[in-house]
Amino acid sequence: MENLPYGIFSRPGELPRAGVAIGEQVLDLAGLAADGLIEDHRWFAAGSLNAFLIAGRATWRANRERLTRLLTDGEYRAKVTPHLTPLTDVTLYPPVRVGDVLMFCASAEHAAAVHRARRSGEPYAPHRQLPVGRHGRAGAVRVSGAPVVRPCGQYRGEGEEGPAFGPTRRLDFQAGLGFVVGVPSAAGRAVSGAAFGEHVFGYVLVNDWAARDVEAWEDHPYGPFLGTSFGTSLSPWLVPLDALEAARVWAPEPEEAPLPYLRVGEDWGLDVTLEVALNGHPVAGGPAAGLAWTGPQLLAHGTVNGAAVRTGDLFGSGAISGGPERPGSMLELTADGTSPVELPDGTARAYLEDGDTISLTAHAPGIGDTRIGFGEVTNTIHPATC
Repeated sequence: MENLPYGIFSRPGELPRAGVAIGEQVLDLAGLAADGLIEDHRWFAAGSLNAFLIAGRATWRANRERLTRLLTDGEYRAKVTPHLTPLTDVTLYPPVRVGDVLMFCASAEHAAAVHRARRSGEPYAPHRQLPVGRHGRAGAVRVSGAPVVRPCGQYRGEGEEGPAFGPTRRLDFQAGLGFVVGVPSAAGRAVSGAAFGEHVFGYVLVNDWAARDVEAWEDHPYGPFLGTSFGTSLSPWLVPLDALEAARVWAPEPEEAPLPYLRVGEDWGLDVTLEVALNGHPVAGGPAAGLAWTGPQLLAHGTVNGAAVRTGDLFGSGAISGGPERPGSMLELTADGTSPVELPDGTARAYLEDGDTISLTAHAPGIGDTRIGFGEVTNTIHPATC
């Protein structure tokens, strides 16, 4: 009962609606509201959580407290039980209607690995002055289980200075976390890191796919575009901030003091451990507690120019890396393809191949001896169509 993550589901023959995961079951919030057991302003009989998210923190907390009582007080058991459905009997959807997508490189270890692969002849500028990021595409966001089609694009031809075109030869995963905005902000006004809890509802697992050869060709002078905009996969469950109180930790001490707007005096690093499996074999997974930039800092930087945030906006951490022993991507795991990873079936991978399946899971400490899960992001690679 410590987690109560929100999602969108449907039963056969019914329209999508909001629910919360309870172990191996989903609790129908629209059904509870129809029976007068929880407050509802047309929040839950919908195909996204956006209307509920815009209601704000007081409403989020009141609903969480009410759900906790319904699930723990024996007098409500007979009324609640009819609204529980096994997860095996439902279809899951993206939890929110995604607005803008901002993907950062919040891991210093991953930033260093990309630099070594892309700019080995240039001095490395640590990502300590600002959390480097880019804008993604809401239309590329998909939920766990959706196919990932190998993208096509330009990349450097073998032994050539000019470009070639075709399916990417270096398809990669990037295992990370993302937070979702609930309450929007006004245009022209920055959102301080201290206001993080007033605007952000919670976190999801994120796999921000990358075509490393396309990305490298685009990298100068403007940075990645098509190499990273083709696919972002989300877990179907949105974990509220209130469920992560026991997982909050102080972020690592920065190498140099950031500018004032990035000095957030709150412990919003997260003790979340990610695990990545390739075709069922564990290969990677880093600790989010080691990220150089926290959620409040990403929010502050993403709005410091006055850009407004909207309900459903997704801010991603990028690949979460713990260094060579706990990588967050194939680029790190295989040294940009130069040292392939051996799989139990006797095959090796420099990068992902068609038919491969990548699964991300994560957990964090809850209150007492409980553990907070983030669901799963599992997707299979399908052949290119170009």
